[in-house]
Amino acid sequence: MSKQDEHLNRLKSKMGFTWHQPSLLLQALTHSSCVHESRGHGLSHNQRLEFLGDAVLELVISEHLYKTFPDRTEGELTKMRAASVCEPSLAKVARGLDLGRCLRMGRGEERSGGRERPSILADAFEALLGAIYLDQGLDVTRKFILQCLNPILEDVVAGRLDRDYKTELQEILQQTSPEPLTYLIMNETGPDHDKTFTAGILYRGEIIGKGSGHSKKEAEQQAAKNAFSQLELLKKAGKQTGTNK
Repeated sequence: MSKQDEHLNRLKSKMGFTWHQPSLLLQALTHSSCVHESRGHGLSHNQRLEFLGDAVLELVISEHLYKTFPDRTEGELTKMRAASVCEPSLAKVARGLDLGRCLRMGRGEERSGGRERPSILADAFEALLGAIYLDQGLDVTRKFILQCLNPILEDVVAGRLDRDYKTELQEILQQTSPEPLTYLIMNETGPDHDKTFTAGILYRGEIIGKGSGHSKKEAEQQAAKNAFSQLELLKKAGKQTGTNK
C-alpha cells in the first residue's frame, strides 16, 4: 500500500461513513494539474465538485448561524459566515484532515508546494463536501461540515479570526451608496502551477483598490484591504481638517 493510500484510508476513517461511489471521493481529491499532466486518461478533476460544495457549505453555515444566533442582525450573520468559510478558515480545516497528502496532483504543482497552498486546500475541502453531498445526502454532509468547522465557528464567535475585508468594505460603502462593488481579475502571471493573480475593485466607475495573491480569493481580499486602508486614511484626513470626505 502506498503512502497516499494510507493517508486516504485515514481520511475515510475520520469521515465515519462508507462511500457508495468511491469514485466521487477520488475526483474530489484530484487537482486539475494531475489531469493536465496525464492528458486525461479517464481522470476528472475536482473543480465541478468544488462549485457544488461551495454552495452546500454556504447553505449549512447560514442555516446553523441563523438558528444558533436568533438575536444577531443580517449584517452580523453575514460577517460571521464570511469569516467561517473564507479561504484561510477552510485551508485550516483541510490541514486538520490532512487533505494535502491525499491529493492527486501534477509533479510541477507538487514541487512548487501545492500540497500546502491555502487556495488548493480550501478548494479541495469544498470539492470533498460536494462529493459527500452527492454520495450521502444533505444530513450527513451537514453533520460533517459542523463537526469540521466547530473550532472555526467558536473562533468566529470569540472574534479570534482574521478580518474579512471584503465584507467590511461593502458595509462601509453601502452606508453612502447602494451601488455594487465589482471584483475584477486584472492580470495573471506565472505558470499554471504557481500563478499570481491581481484583482481590482470597480466602484462607481473607478478602481478603488488593487491586490495580489496566489488565488483569486486571496487577491480579492488584498484588494479589499487596500481599498479599506485608503478609506481609513481619507477618514482620518477629514477629521484632521474638519471636513467630511
